[in-house]
Amino acid sequence: MTDTMNRSTAAPAHPDLDPADGRRAYELDRQYVFHSWSAQGALDPFVIAGAAGSEVWGYDGERYLDFSSQLVNTNIGHSHPKVVEAIQRQAAELATVAPAHANLARGEAAQRIVAKAGPGFAKVFFTNGGADAIENAIRMARLTTRKHKVISTFRSYHGNTGAAIAATGDWRRMPNEYAWGHLRVFGPFLYRSEFHATTEAEECERALQHLERTIQAEGPDTIAAMVLESVPGTAGIFAPPAGYLAGVRALADKYNIVWIADEVMAGFGRTGEWFAWQGASVNPEGVVPDLIAFAKGVNSGYVPVGGVVISPEIAAAFDERVFPGGLTYSGHPLAMASIVASIDAMEEEGIVENAKMIGERYLGPGLRALADKHDMIGDVRGLGVFWALDLVTDRATREPVPASTIGALKRELMARRVLPFAAENRIHVVPPCVVTPDEVERALAAYDEAFTAVTQG
Repeated sequence: MTDTMNRSTAAPAHPDLDPADGRRAYELDRQYVFHSWSAQGALDPFVIAGAAGSEVWGYDGERYLDFSSQLVNTNIGHSHPKVVEAIQRQAAELATVAPAHANLARGEAAQRIVAKAGPGFAKVFFTNGGADAIENAIRMARLTTRKHKVISTFRSYHGNTGAAIAATGDWRRMPNEYAWGHLRVFGPFLYRSEFHATTEAEECERALQHLERTIQAEGPDTIAAMVLESVPGTAGIFAPPAGYLAGVRALADKYNIVWIADEVMAGFGRTGEWFAWQGASVNPEGVVPDLIAFAKGVNSGYVPVGGVVISPEIAAAFDERVFPGGLTYSGHPLAMASIVASIDAMEEEGIVENAKMIGERYLGPGLRALADKHDMIGDVRGLGVFWALDLVTDRATREPVPASTIGALKRELMARRVLPFAAENRIHVVPPCVVTPDEVERALAAYDEAFTAVTQG
């Protein structure tokens, strides 16, 4: 483990922090800021003054382990000096440029991303984030297949723009269904199987049969794309069973459907791989998608960015034909510089390898030990630094705990200086890829105490 990975435990909070600034930040937020996915009157946001590595701190100087990675995106950790310096240098040289022009940082970033995607990919179309990466991947699929329908899964989240939210499976889709041509299936998830399966092999076979029958019933000549999170994130962090992605690839080939791998959350180290679909446990057959949507972890969100990695065949379809899409900030030089610096630092410092090691040696065993101790934890699942605790009132029935229990756990974790990530009935354990064994040990102790406190009332 490198010295860089240990910097979060050594970096002091800024000596000039003023609690009055924290109060002003809170007051300004509550008066003027409109928050996403929230009833505005019920908000009580935590004010963050600064961050480094796996920690954030408030204006009172209190430090918190960030086991949310904010929105599961600060893979390289907070305030990585190499990425910060690259953004500063690029801002001084060329702060912005229209996407029609060439720029060295953009070319370098695209080259690195294509290299990580591996054989089967040729170019990158840059976007402002994950949602518009999904939008443009769907557009490419529709234009190249000359078909219109898009299949996704009910347990999924793909973003908050038109086609991306329509492709989403969870409740956020329902008030926002204005895009056309979307249908959903149930993907494999043995712990909460929709197929009455008792083994991973049964779950895989039945999920693929369900997918193919849906394709046949909807009409193969109408379906342009299948959009699948390689490892679903917000929906619960569950890797597909062995053989499922190979089955998806076979169906895509059989029916001339574009497979879009949504790697917005799972990509760039989160599962201990550069892309989750490349992992041996997720994809033992090594099949390759047609398009990859990415964002978040490619530069840890230091500057907003996303993109689509494109196969040679789909890229070539637009050699003589205009691609009818674009964004003012596509390939923004500050974002591109941050990508180059981030990928280089992840390579030089072994950050992706660290994520895999942490999952195998520390997070996985530690979380399973917690489940042995606390009956509320019905299931533990994950890879790398991408884990979920599925919380239940009864292990036999697997009835999810109520929202009040999740709220109580969040409060107990914050009281123990751990910044949590919660979704539905789950606590997601998603620290930066640079997290250290000592930080994991501290966090696990806090989770243990929090579960005990909530259970004892």
